[in-house]
Amino acid sequence: MNKPHTPQPASQPHNTPTVDNPTVDNPSVDNPSAAPSESPSQRPVVGGLSADPVLSIKADLRSCMNGVASKAIKDSGMAYRLVYGVELPRLRDIASSYPPDAHLAIRLWQENIRECKMLAILLFPAEEFDRDIADLWLEDLQPEQAEIAQLLGTELLPRTSDAAELSFLWIADERPMYQLCGYLCLTRLIMRGAQLSPDAETEFLDQAEATLPSTFLPLRKAVQNALLHFAETSKEAQVKVEKLLNR
Repeated sequence: MNKPHTPQPASQPHNTPTVDNPTVDNPSVDNPSAAPSESPSQRPVVGGLSADPVLSIKADLRSCMNGVASKAIKDSGMAYRLVYGVELPRLRDIASSYPPDAHLAIRLWQENIRECKMLAILLFPAEEFDRDIADLWLEDLQPEQAEIAQLLGTELLPRTSDAAELSFLWIADERPMYQLCGYLCLTRLIMRGAQLSPDAETEFLDQAEATLPSTFLPLRKAVQNALLHFAETSKEAQVKVEKLLNR
């Protein structure tokens, strides 16, 4: 694996892709391993009833449980405590019923339920999602849970303020789940018009060439897809990708 060239801050853009994202504050969430008790979503309501949205979300998931899909996912060996078999479009509908909430997202992630982890990604405010939380979440995933890493790399990470920096940091990592997220996030940035500097192009192509032989199929596909979209950015990029693939 080639030694990574860590992208520099925005004041030195030569090592990072430029992305026309608005500047946002990125406060850390205190103690990401446990949700604070003062979250508005956890306060009691009149009459002593619990306003806990986690229970409401679980009820939503039970109401649209797909038994066939649930069994197929369990039989595939994915490491979840529970699987409802709910597909992503329906999860998006459920997520749209709740406001973005970092505390709620953290609690959902801790459930170790497939759909709860996916909803955690959909509900986490991008401006509050930092590298510490990303590390905790990725460390928590097994290779069999690649779909969660794929959702993280395509839905949440590209909307964070340090998406470009994390992408280049992670494609140079030796851990497959980190690499997977890195390539997926970088692909999203390229699709949105990110321009890679010469140094960033070299880093990307070197890492892609080193990772292409991976036996981890989701990662190999992510690298191929990243190269495909990069090749579409210019004739020069297309030539570079063709040269890499023909070596």
